[in-house]
Amino acid sequence: MTITELTPPAGEPLTLAETKAHLRLDGTIEDSLVEGLIRAARQFLEQATGLVLISRTFRLYLDDWPDGPVIQISSGPVQSIEAVTVYDIAGLPQELALADAILDGRSRPARLVLSARPIVGREINGIEIDFTAGFGETGADIPDTLKRAMLLHVALLYECRGAVPADSQPAAVPAGYDRLIAPFCRRGL
Repeated sequence: MTITELTPPAGEPLTLAETKAHLRLDGTIEDSLVEGLIRAARQFLEQATGLVLISRTFRLYLDDWPDGPVIQISSGPVQSIEAVTVYDIAGLPQELALADAILDGRSRPARLVLSARPIVGREINGIEIDFTAGFGETGADIPDTLKRAMLLHVALLYECRGAVPADSQPAAVPAGYDRLIAPFCRRGL
């Protein structure tokens, strides 16, 4: 199972103004640095939790149908399924009708049930599921706890900006960060 991002987020969960207020920064000299730190903190949080903060579209690639009726989608919350394409034995794409599809996009992982499951002709990546995931279009849609964790992380990255090269960021997470994001992390047994 591979998931690729088809469209980048339209914005970030934190605005430049709210982040600069948290950092107590005036002026615009370091705006590009702060914007880069916001992006790094979002990417780190999404990787740590499996959540998608700002809505965007993704493609899930599967080699074959799972054994049971449920297809699990690890990135979420899933808002909608845009398309399901299956490549037949001739290698031609066949788009499935989604009228009977059942989506539980809020569960972790999200769950999808399709009524039709045609034979997959490709050995690798024979099934493509395009979906939209995220809490919403703006930071106002994201839980405040996650935004607070990001603000703490950006502050630490800002303070350590000279000690660690930019390409090695994020180098650390602040104290309490793990406790803030813990309710949003999936734990395996």
